[in-house]
Amino acid sequence: MTTTCAWCQAPREPGPTCPSCGANYAKAEAIKSRGRADAVAEVPLAPVEEFAQSVEMIRAAPFDDDGVVYDPQLELKFCIAAIPTMFFLALAFHTSGFGHMLQRMFLAMPIHELGHAVTAWLCGFLAIPTLWFTRIADDRGLVAPLVLLGCVGFMMYRAWLAENRGLLLIGGAVLLLQALGTLGIRGDTAQALVTFGGDGMGMVIATLLIASFFFGKNSQLYKGSLRWGFIAIGSAAFVDMYATWWAAWIDITNIPFGMIEGGTPSDALKLVEEYGWTKQALVRRYFALGMCCMVTVAAVYVWGVRRAWQVAEAVKQRA
Repeated sequence: MTTTCAWCQAPREPGPTCPSCGANYAKAEAIKSRGRADAVAEVPLAPVEEFAQSVEMIRAAPFDDDGVVYDPQLELKFCIAAIPTMFFLALAFHTSGFGHMLQRMFLAMPIHELGHAVTAWLCGFLAIPTLWFTRIADDRGLVAPLVLLGCVGFMMYRAWLAENRGLLLIGGAVLLLQALGTLGIRGDTAQALVTFGGDGMGMVIATLLIASFFFGKNSQLYKGSLRWGFIAIGSAAFVDMYATWWAAWIDITNIPFGMIEGGTPSDALKLVEEYGWTKQALVRRYFALGMCCMVTVAAVYVWGVRRAWQVAEAVKQRA
């Protein structure tokens, strides 16, 4: 037995084939010595060995740097169909009376309230979100900024230990937003942003939930199927919130002015009457933010499908 591959002269590695050129060592030696190769019977792999080999091939795929998928071809189909299907179902629920009520109460409203809370935290206000209401402090304090700073700092520390550049970048972006929101704007402007953040930040959070479908293959997002729940919640919440401002863009009389439970004015009414926003500016800002979110979803969708296709093709060629 030679110590190099008879075909490309690369150092011989354990296993039946050369990792440099892909040639079978035995066949290559036979061809070099006799001009032809004898038929080599292939021994079927046991199921466990076959799965292990497929995992190693997927790990070796140059584009799959985010973990292992169990079936690249099935994952490609999921990536192609997931977002269009979820948006179609969200629109179907939105156009039905009872379905729309369920969609708003149990999917859109929690994200809307979380949008208020996240915006408040970034602007230095203490906020406690519930399913249908968010308690927000009247003035800025030290507790909320310090808690947020500590949580983000701990996340970045863990990301640094794990050499996860993506989470480090996200943490840095959050800290920058916190600095701008807490130190860079006045209190009344920050309160207006917190009010705007119900649907505004809510649409951003919904976009992140939708985009999470394509990430975290080495986490519970993929292994625990959490991504299916996140994309369903995100799609339903985004459609419900953005449909309001799409309708207002078409007809300004569709702005949701009014009073909610407890005699509290709606977000739109507060922004116009208390903070002096014009109706046109109100609709334009929500509509533009929602359009940016849609463009982001489209870009992530194209990237995710392309990446899944590249992984599937790389594994197919190595098979």
